[in-house]
Amino acid sequence: MTTTEKAAPAIEHAAPAHDASGADPVSGTQRWVGRVLSGLAVLFLLFDAIGKLTRAQPAVEGTVQLGYPESTVAGIGLILLACVVLHLIPRTAVLGAILLTGYLGGAVATHVRLLNPLFSHTLFPVYVGVLVWLGLALRDGAVRRLLLGARG
Repeated sequence: MTTTEKAAPAIEHAAPAHDASGADPVSGTQRWVGRVLSGLAVLFLLFDAIGKLTRAQPAVEGTVQLGYPESTVAGIGLILLACVVLHLIPRTAVLGAILLTGYLGGAVATHVRLLNPLFSHTLFPVYVGVLVWLGLALRDGAVRRLLLGARG
């Protein structure tokens, strides 16, 4: 290199962070929005599960009003808690989301059977399910690619 040629400063561009699978890049903003959305869904579901497991009066009354025997409240809470825990563990998050989707589908079916109002009751579990999957897709590039379809 001659004296008139100067070495260009090395400019390093930070590559977007990859998720654990190394599939698609996930930006820091996407990851945090995904965490917030997942956190909202998980907090609601944990609140519901703990209410059922502790047999809190509102949880018991609500479950009985939906047509389930009081003896099933703790079992339903345990199933919900297991699904949420699986969703919180990164390696089993997709399995947890699938199981939560089934659980929430049962809630939709219950509200349909009782002819409850559509947007406030029947679709509420769908809203929670959307938070679960949207949060997971924003945190995990492989899930996002699966849900959106392979591109290019």
